[in-house]
Amino acid sequence: MQEETRRRAEEGGGEVCRPAEKGECKKRTAELHDEALFKQPPSRGECPICCLPLTGDPTRHQYQPCCGKILCLGCIHADATENNRNICPFCRTPVHTSDGEWMERNMKRVEVGDAIAIYDLGVHYYRGNKGLRQNYQKAVELWLRAGELGCATANHNLGNCYHNGVGVERDMKKAIYYYELAATGGDPAARFNLGLLEENEGNVNRAVKHFMIAAGAGCDDSLRHVQLGYMNGHATKDDFEKALHTHKDAKDEMESEQREAAAREIAHFRPRMKDTRQLCLLTSIP
Repeated sequence: MQEETRRRAEEGGGEVCRPAEKGECKKRTAELHDEALFKQPPSRGECPICCLPLTGDPTRHQYQPCCGKILCLGCIHADATENNRNICPFCRTPVHTSDGEWMERNMKRVEVGDAIAIYDLGVHYYRGNKGLRQNYQKAVELWLRAGELGCATANHNLGNCYHNGVGVERDMKKAIYYYELAATGGDPAARFNLGLLEENEGNVNRAVKHFMIAAGAGCDDSLRHVQLGYMNGHATKDDFEKALHTHKDAKDEMESEQREAAAREIAHFRPRMKDTRQLCLLTSIP
């Protein structure tokens, strides 16, 4: 009985709901959920070398297993070209020359509970590279562990796995659960996916809220959907203008000549995905 009372108190926001008050309790629980869901999320951090914010695009930065830092490709590319050397710009460790060397370094980070190292290992199990045999179940297992340690991108990938039934049974409730964890953790691509799901269900006001937040984090696709919402009468002129301003501010903060040079250099072998109308498992995998 005590356990049931505690559970009901937690669900009711601290008070035990009488049968006649259950409707109000559910309403208040939903309100609290939305307050947390649509709260401005934390930033994705910054590159420790140039001190500019990291973008929401995982192809624009790289995890360094030698020191556990996430560096923007602008700094990596600039150091390699300007100084004609192939070392980590942060800790000066020579870049790994084999999959075995990468794995040894990354596993050291995994062993000390580095969430990004665990996430990265999951990516390589998913893809079947770095000398690993492709294993979706192992990838999910690692992303669960990384998500519990606070890696928003790992939670986004878990949402994609449950949405598409990859490595797990398809389960939309769990997909939305992990998308929401990722979105509130600062992953704009997960936020965009939530907007798409709400839009597909006809919940246009909630969809616009998600797209507005993601646009403010620099998500181009979300800005386009706010624009479409304005054209279709689902978003106001003020919504669209605010999205334009916050999107531009975010982009301006994240861009630099070094980052643009790096993007041009790698564009020919790491093409960006353009489909904005369907959820794609690769949106969070660098």
